[in-house]
Amino acid sequence: MSNPWGPAPQGPQRQGPSPRTVAWIIAGLAVVVVLVRTHHISTLSIMFIGALIPSVILHEVSHGAVAQVFGDDTAKRAGRLTLNPIKHIDPFGTIILPVLLALSGHGVIGWAKPVPVNVSQLRDARNTGVLVSLVGPAVNIALAIILGIAYRLLSTPYERLGLKYQVLLGPTWLEFIFVAGLVNIYLAAFNLIPLPPLDGSAVVERLLPARLLPDYYRIRPYTLILPLLLVVFYPQGFDRLFGWAFDVFARPLGG
Repeated sequence: MSNPWGPAPQGPQRQGPSPRTVAWIIAGLAVVVVLVRTHHISTLSIMFIGALIPSVILHEVSHGAVAQVFGDDTAKRAGRLTLNPIKHIDPFGTIILPVLLALSGHGVIGWAKPVPVNVSQLRDARNTGVLVSLVGPAVNIALAIILGIAYRLLSTPYERLGLKYQVLLGPTWLEFIFVAGLVNIYLAAFNLIPLPPLDGSAVVERLLPARLLPDYYRIRPYTLILPLLLVVFYPQGFDRLFGWAFDVFARPLGG
């Protein structure tokens, strides 16, 4: 028998992180604390990780915000248009991988949980989808420029001289400003690699003829493993792949 008053009201849906995610976050933070206290991880690496987390969160939120401008409110309905880090942390990409790379001594890279975007809801999806993808790296570049200007204004000529030799001079807070800018340059460069699901692949997808898209979609889930294998099993490859990014960011600041 149907309810003449209509369906019963649903209780509020659970919006918080899953217990498994919380456990991973706590375990990751505990590992970082132990590594710091036992001097197995450097202050510089901690600064890289500390700058990485808000940078990847702003990167992801920007995708959802621009998608909403073009008609897709999926990210908003999922509660992902927020700066609350708990909503965005990916246990492996935001905690485990950055810590492992920091221990290897060859740079730090990572990601947050991708903000959901339903491309079919976007107006003029093939074109606006490219903008939704590229806004993430654009935000990172903008942050790098802002942080670079701040470093230039707040540092002395002596402190800037160290950049020519890839040595950071000055107080910790000034070093963090530089590191945060560098992290954003690395994030932009990494995400512009034209391999799915990285943001640079949106340009490739837009330029591909429609007849090739089905084959492209079939291989898309497996291509991210290539740069990850390079970073994890050949850490020196990170330096070779992104070494130019340090020069792009540091050279204008060191004069």
